[in-house]
Amino acid sequence: MGSEKDPLVSERSGTVREVGNHAIWSLSSCKPGFGIDQLRDDCMDTYWQSDGQLPHLVNIQFQRKTMVSHIYIYTDYKLDESYTPSRISIRAGTHFNDLQEIEVIELIEPSGWEMIPIKDMHDRPIRTYMIQIAVLSNHQNGRDTHMRQIKVHSPCEPTSFDINKFRNFSTVQFQQYATIR
Repeated sequence: MGSEKDPLVSERSGTVREVGNHAIWSLSSCKPGFGIDQLRDDCMDTYWQSDGQLPHLVNIQFQRKTMVSHIYIYTDYKLDESYTPSRISIRAGTHFNDLQEIEVIELIEPSGWEMIPIKDMHDRPIRTYMIQIAVLSNHQNGRDTHMRQIKVHSPCEPTSFDINKFRNFSTVQFQQYATIR
């Protein structure tokens, strides 16, 4: 777990991609106007606000088995105070009935992005159909929760060949394809 890590830096490096837009998102509850659209709108001024009893759940379901390496959650204790999550459980599985807890994190007055690595017992990214983020408790024993953004990252597939090996073509037939117009 790391704090103040911007997920866009990782995305721009080309090593990961955001796969949350390939999923179907659902929430255990929300106040009107404070739902999934606000959680995924890339704006730090909007947020999801739960409306009900703990635990508060964010369900992320993929249509195909998807590799997931990190989850980023943006929270801000200074703005949200007792609405800020203090303990979060990350669960994964194929559907609601077989979810296994893979990570539990404690947040102490977080402000900014929290990076949560999602790894199996061999320290590799997991392949899953579903991820559930469960808010188990809030700061100051708050009842409802605020989450401002969630990003889900998948590692990019490395290319199977090194382009540098093909730069020095030696025949005329190959040299005619050496540049792209």
